[in-house]
Amino acid sequence: MIVIKIGGSIVEGLHPSILDDILEIYQREKIVLVHGGGKDVTSIATSIGKEQKFIVSPEGKRSRYTDKETSIIYTMVMSGKVNKYITLMLSNKGILSVGITGIDGETIKAQRKKKLIVLNEKGRKMVIDGGYTGKVSAINPKLINILLDNGYLPVISPVALSEEYEFLNIDGDRAAANIAAALRADVIIFITNVNGLIMDGKLVENLTLNDANRILPKIGPGMEKKILSSTEALALGVEKSIIASGSVENPILSALSHTNCTVIIK
Repeated sequence: MIVIKIGGSIVEGLHPSILDDILEIYQREKIVLVHGGGKDVTSIATSIGKEQKFIVSPEGKRSRYTDKETSIIYTMVMSGKVNKYITLMLSNKGILSVGITGIDGETIKAQRKKKLIVLNEKGRKMVIDGGYTGKVSAINPKLINILLDNGYLPVISPVALSEEYEFLNIDGDRAAANIAAALRADVIIFITNVNGLIMDGKLVENLTLNDANRILPKIGPGMEKKILSSTEALALGVEKSIIASGSVENPILSALSHTNCTVIIK
C-alpha cells in the first residue's frame, strides 16, 4: 500500500510521466492519492471578489486564514475543480479513480482551532479567532478501503468534518500522514518541487525517525511541514516516508528506488 501526496495540479510543474508511474503502481498494488490546491483556491476566490488573507505564525509559517466564506470556496475548489481534474487525468490513463473529500463517509474528522496566535504588521503577537481551520483528530478508512477493495484509486481532497459538522481547511501533508497510518500503508511519498531536504547546501538522502525529530527545529518553512508529517506518519506505524521532486522523469518510481530524494525510516 502506497499513499502519495501531490500538489493541486497533476500537470503544472510535474513531469507528465508521473501518470505512467501511477498507472504502473495501480496495476500491481493499492495506491491512494491525497492532493493540495492552494493556488487554485486563491485564484478562484480572487476572481469572484473574495480577497484572501494570509497570516504568519510566531514561528514564521505563512498560511491562509479561512473564514466561513473562504471555507465554502475552499471546499468548492478542492472537491470540485482540483479533485475532479485529477480523476479526469487518471481516467485518461485507464485508471479507475474516485474523488472524495474528508467529509464523505466521515473519512477525516478534525478539531477546529478556536484561537490562533499570529504576528501583526509590526511583528507583535496577537490572538485571533481560529476561523475554519482544523487539526486532524480521527480517520475513518472504511470508505477508502471499500474503494480500494473494488479496484478504484481514491483521490482525496483535504477538507475535513468538524465536531460541529462544518467544512474545515486542513493541512494536506498532515492529512496524508494520518490517512497513511490509518490504512497501515508501507510507504508515504511527498511529491514536492525540490529533491528533498537540503541542509548545508546538500541533499540529505537518509534519515531515521530520531534524526528527523532532532533536526526538525532547524528546518525552514515549507520543508518543515513535510518532515513533520513524515515523523507523524512513522510514529503512527508507516514504515517509510520519501520526499522527492515531481519535476524529474518518473518521479514516483525514482522515489521508490531511493534515487535523488530524502528517505526517512523508523
